[in-house]
Amino acid sequence: MTGSNDFAYSSAAFDSTVGIQAETVHNSNVYFVHPDASPQEKYRVGVQLLEDGIPSRARDVITDAIAHGHDNAEVRFHWVLATLSGRTFHDLDTEETQRLDRASGIVRTYAEGEWKDALRVTFELLAALSTGDGDTGQVLQRMQALSPHQRDAILRHLDLVLTGGLKDSLWAETRERAEAGRFSNDRVNRMWAYFEPDPIGPRAVPPRPSNAAASQAAFPARAGLFVVGSVVLWLLALVANPASAAIELLVALGAGVTAIHFGRGPWSQERLPNPVVEPQLPHMRDPATVGDGFTNRVRHQFDHYFSIRTPHGLAPQEWLGYTAQVRSGLTAEVALLYRESRIGVDRINWLIRHLAEDTRNRHNSGTLFNHRPSQGPAMAKAVSALALVVLVVTALTTLGTIAGAGASRMFLALMVTVGVFWSGRAAASSWLEARREEHRVARETREHHERLTARQAAYQSWKSFLDATRPSELEMETWLSCDKTVFVDEALRHYQLTWRDLITHTILMAPASPYKRGRVKGGQWRYSRYNFRLFLVTQDGIREISSELDFADATSGNEQRSNYRFDALSSVQVTENASVGYDLELILTNGPARKIRVKDADAHQLAPDENAKEIAEIDLNSAGFTHTFRLLEGIAADGKGWIERNNPDNLPSFRTGG
Repeated sequence: MTGSNDFAYSSAAFDSTVGIQAETVHNSNVYFVHPDASPQEKYRVGVQLLEDGIPSRARDVITDAIAHGHDNAEVRFHWVLATLSGRTFHDLDTEETQRLDRASGIVRTYAEGEWKDALRVTFELLAALSTGDGDTGQVLQRMQALSPHQRDAILRHLDLVLTGGLKDSLWAETRERAEAGRFSNDRVNRMWAYFEPDPIGPRAVPPRPSNAAASQAAFPARAGLFVVGSVVLWLLALVANPASAAIELLVALGAGVTAIHFGRGPWSQERLPNPVVEPQLPHMRDPATVGDGFTNRVRHQFDHYFSIRTPHGLAPQEWLGYTAQVRSGLTAEVALLYRESRIGVDRINWLIRHLAEDTRNRHNSGTLFNHRPSQGPAMAKAVSALALVVLVVTALTTLGTIAGAGASRMFLALMVTVGVFWSGRAAASSWLEARREEHRVARETREHHERLTARQAAYQSWKSFLDATRPSELEMETWLSCDKTVFVDEALRHYQLTWRDLITHTILMAPASPYKRGRVKGGQWRYSRYNFRLFLVTQDGIREISSELDFADATSGNEQRSNYRFDALSSVQVTENASVGYDLELILTNGPARKIRVKDADAHQLAPDENAKEIAEIDLNSAGFTHTFRLLEGIAADGKGWIERNNPDNLPSFRTGG
């Protein structure tokens, strides 16, 4: 976990701001419903949405599945939970209330089984709410007989519906379930992974294109001129002295073959730079590119990871000074490879960390600053040079042989010799340049493949670890639900209240700055830090408690409390700004207006196929905003008269037969 924690929090000092520190959207099709999906598939997605804390969409999807013929006790059970999750009866419109009433009347038509029992118990609980504090022991016993999964689902999704003595009877179990599940599944060591962005894939600098075209094009003409000149020179020598010319030809051929054989390796090799210290990125040394914001962030991350990936025995500052040239080259390479719009440095931290570790390993193995040989073996070069000397001496000897045939031929021989030496040198230069380019392209291709393979392995290792560590939506929602339950329980204990003392309650969740946030595609934003704001409504007025929660380890702080009468809440307003977000403003008669940031803007984080209005609705419902706003707006409008309008006797009744 050391490496993962380094990754998770390494940018805190550099990018810290009051507000958002990082945003992550995980690509997932878990909530995608194909237009041609079967009713069964729609129901499956609806249940997933419900379990993951998105009841507003779950209602629509499950209702659609029922409308297309997929209807049984299990489907209806989850439809009822989705209808009431995060809501009270007063949040339902007339049509939804009528649908619930009709659903309660058809329970008897479903086949017997555990899901029918769960559905029947759900409606019995709803019916018990309108009977005051009557005998609820029988329905509670029937509820205890349900499976733990069904019972937990009822307690979780009917949280705002269940009130009074009935909820008092269930609260001890609810609290115990929350305390037991709050740190389940290694929450503390896994939460960070949810807010880590999906890493971008590995890249490496490709080999530069070959520049040998000109040399390859010039070589045939130069080589042809050399051959023709050599043949003419030898023919002149053959006419002058056949025996000497034959010997000189054999010596020249032998020396030429020897020079080519031993010299093609050493003389055709280019100077090879250290691949770590001197990357082939000359264009990155342009001042216009090395000082931009992205490059500076990459440089900062390299400094960070090199300072914590140090060889044994070297202090961080000493290692940073020792590898300054290395980091400069790697920074240029990574900045070039990943400089594109909306690619955050946090998505390539895995690569920067890998390169820091690779540099440390090279140092430990003694190969960090080892230049590969720029010259071939000394013996081969010496033999090749000696063969060239022999070739020159042979050419001069051939001139001497020709000189014995007369001055006219000697002048021609000299002219031909000059042409032979010029064309031979030019042909050799073209050939060596082509060979050097061939070697360079082959070397850079090999190194590109090696680097890409190593980076691919590092990428897959990190991605697999991240995928295995990252909590699921269900786990995140379970932990959040447990935190809310514990927070409510602590508030009740502080004020020495029971559920019988409450008319209703609501909890509003907002991001607490600074924070990281993340979500899956189509899902709600989740935050690394929350501000929980609980409103407890009693006969005497409203008690408001707020507290900031670090979601990673469930620690809380900065708690604030206030109490006010019903008539003290004069108005509630909502401010929506597409570029800022949603604010809830509470205006009290005896104090300044209080503005609560409920949701930050996210239009720039939406995928092309996501609907901004739908995502905003999901976020607001998941945050408890819709219910909270309706509750506070009603109290501000009616004052204490709101109590009568929300009397439990006014709740709808349900049939529970079947």
